[in-house]
Amino acid sequence: MKREPDRLVLFTDAVAAIAITLLVLPLVEIISEPGAGRPAELISHHWPQIFSFLLSFAVIAQLWMAHHRIFENVREYTHPLMLLNMAWVLTIVVLPFPTGLVGEYGSDTFTQFFYVGTILASSALLCAMTLLVHRDSLTPRVVIAAVTPAVLLLIALALVPVISYWGLLLLLLQSATSRLIGPRAGGTER
Repeated sequence: MKREPDRLVLFTDAVAAIAITLLVLPLVEIISEPGAGRPAELISHHWPQIFSFLLSFAVIAQLWMAHHRIFENVREYTHPLMLLNMAWVLTIVVLPFPTGLVGEYGSDTFTQFFYVGTILASSALLCAMTLLVHRDSLTPRVVIAAVTPAVLLLIALALVPVISYWGLLLLLLQSATSRLIGPRAGGTER
């Protein structure tokens, strides 16, 4: 029996959409808090929660787009790919929890480790899925492109005690790395 990836991708898309939706629910709840005040006061008082929402929205969106790029190459999924995908979905579903912690306890070192660590776990699973999908045609470019985000996040995690969440900016180096290892003129590799 051929295992076409459509059901797996649709399920994963739905879970990512729900996780993004869950991110905003704490913000909706603050509106009904007693003594919430005027909208400008509400926003200025809750800017850490708003920032953590926006950051995690961007993170989940980037992770989902990377997942989407991986599954563009999948014609049939295997049991190991399904297991890796389910583990990845778990990291996406869990992310609203550390996001909530960031909004409330953003300067807490454990919270910082938990947040960056969750993103690292998600990225490592994307790396594993990429390597599995391309296992028969691995090139140095595919390996470097797959491994780079997880390595940058590992460095960001190690730097948490020193620079907090700012280590996540290392992910900006990913696009520079992609350009460096991208296809040569006339090439069609992704």
